[in-house]
Amino acid sequence: MDLIVRPSGLSGEITVPGSKSHTIRALVIASLADGRSLIDAPLLSEDTSACMGACRALGANVELKENRVLVDGFGGKPEPQVDLINIGNSGTSLRFLTSVAALGERSVIFDGDASIRKRPMRSLLDALSRLGAVTSSLEGDGYCPIEVKGPLKGGEATVDGITSQYISSLLIATPLAAEDSTLWVDNLREIPYVEMTLYWLKKQGIVYEQEKMRLFKVEGSQRYKPFDCRIPGDFSSATFPLCAAAITDADITVRGLDINDTQGDKGVIDLLRRMGSKITFLDDGVRVSGRRGDLEGIEIDLSDMPDALPALAVVGAVSKGTTVIKNAYQARIKESDRIAVMARELSRMGADVKELEDGLILRGRRLKGAKVEGHRDHRVVMALAIAGLVAEGETVIDGLEFVNITFPGFVESMKKIGADIRL
Repeated sequence: MDLIVRPSGLSGEITVPGSKSHTIRALVIASLADGRSLIDAPLLSEDTSACMGACRALGANVELKENRVLVDGFGGKPEPQVDLINIGNSGTSLRFLTSVAALGERSVIFDGDASIRKRPMRSLLDALSRLGAVTSSLEGDGYCPIEVKGPLKGGEATVDGITSQYISSLLIATPLAAEDSTLWVDNLREIPYVEMTLYWLKKQGIVYEQEKMRLFKVEGSQRYKPFDCRIPGDFSSATFPLCAAAITDADITVRGLDINDTQGDKGVIDLLRRMGSKITFLDDGVRVSGRRGDLEGIEIDLSDMPDALPALAVVGAVSKGTTVIKNAYQARIKESDRIAVMARELSRMGADVKELEDGLILRGRRLKGAKVEGHRDHRVVMALAIAGLVAEGETVIDGLEFVNITFPGFVESMKKIGADIRL
């Protein structure tokens, strides 16, 4: 389905959906707990629906009631109800639940869509094997479909830090292994996402030690407890209206955000301020005042928040001077190769953009409407939509349906604040 966008000024209020990262961690830990947990205001999207379905397939009872989820966990011992779990497009769910499945004694196969089959798994599978599980990539290439069988025993393992999801996955599962675990991580990126995982472990009273995000020592034979929680708003989703306001003639308030939360993508606010945006913090969000053409290019290090690359690439493309986005290599192994994709599609809109191995160089100029591809990637589609808000003429983006992976209601929300955007 195509999305059609024309130049717009923005005003009013927008409320972002719940955090995908917190929702998935809550679902996984609730499934591992012994008893009933209540998750209030979760993100209800394709990714989180895939996670719920996979948790059910591993033996949890997951029930959706209005805007909350009730989870009866399986007490650390998954009992798979099926031989094959389809994880859809959710890379986070795939990585986390692979380690969860390794706690059980029955073999489970994970697979998903074409994008999932491009998400590397070898380092995590190797680490689980060293911790006592039996794992394999059925095609022998380190990608889905994969098979895993426990029980996880504990021990010592090293995992690649190219994606934080590997170490987060191990940190969630190893407290339930029979023995203690020592986990090493090489060249860790996306550190705030690991800090979010540690936040959840601390809430649960899980005993562990960590040294400089390089070494983690986790006690074995621990338990997760049922809990009640409310999911905060998603800064990754908020990135799009924030960036849209910064580059347009705008005065908008983005609600539902907790500035004290552990989410790494809240760093986008500081970046936009450095570029010249006027941003005011509120009790439950931020107010952004923008004026088209006012931002200045800067150097941006995205090692902690690579998901922000598509939206910030658009900001850089229309800011004065030069914007350099660096240390975002992991953006190449998301739903698409976001570095290559954003360089290609922004070039179609007339941007002066050069692709680097780990990022982009953008020199500000006026964008022109064009027909561009969303590459089946929700963040790319939304980023190109905000580019269309400042491009001359009409911008047509394919793949609107993929926005539902993380931000259902994106189009309706943007319309409410004045975006000229339609199907």
